[in-house]
Amino acid sequence: MGGQACVFYGAAQFSKDVDLALLASEENFSRVLAALRELHAKRIAVPRFDPALLARGHAVFRCQGGETDGLRVDLMTRLRGVAEFNVLWERRTTIKDANGDTFELLSLEDLVLAKKTQREKDWPIIDALIEGHYRALGQDPTPERVSFWLSESRNPERLLALVKRFPTEAHVHSNHRPLLQLALEERRDALLEALDKETRAEQAKDRAYWVPLRAEFESFRRAEREGLREVGDQLLD
Repeated sequence: MGGQACVFYGAAQFSKDVDLALLASEENFSRVLAALRELHAKRIAVPRFDPALLARGHAVFRCQGGETDGLRVDLMTRLRGVAEFNVLWERRTTIKDANGDTFELLSLEDLVLAKKTQREKDWPIIDALIEGHYRALGQDPTPERVSFWLSESRNPERLLALVKRFPTEAHVHSNHRPLLQLALEERRDALLEALDKETRAEQAKDRAYWVPLRAEFESFRRAEREGLREVGDQLLD
């Protein structure tokens, strides 16, 4: 998931880290820990690597030595606005490179949802992902694909073209995405304003989602500092 997945889908995004969504199970955590040891990865952010804590947020590591030296690895077991891991896994995209290595990616549709963050840089990537999807599959408009394009497209010109091509579907989807009605009425300026408002609303949701988690992370950080201070005091005694 994240920037590396965007590269695979052709929506190139320079990224210095690797974001991984993983199944929250004891067996899987053991496998992940083994992989992190192989990479000589060191935890660089709270919370500590604990299944219960990881299930509520994420853990961040920095690889040390070898070809991956300096690489940051972000691990998450849940994402805002997307399905549970087992569902994500069932509809994943599997890619093999020329060397025969296999890469399991979030489906493009799930990646679009995962990229709806408070960060401004993620929104052009969403647009690129959807545009690439439409260019690749527009000649084979299954109901699922039409629903995805109408529900997620952020390009005003693309939306205006989509509602002309699929007016019946656009009317139906306007019930849950009212700005499609503006596209049907060809009110481009109002459509632009509505798209911006939609973006700001999603960014606000993401900020609200992270507020309690950041507070929790800060409490972990304070506790860790206190623990280190106590160890230091004991060594001085």
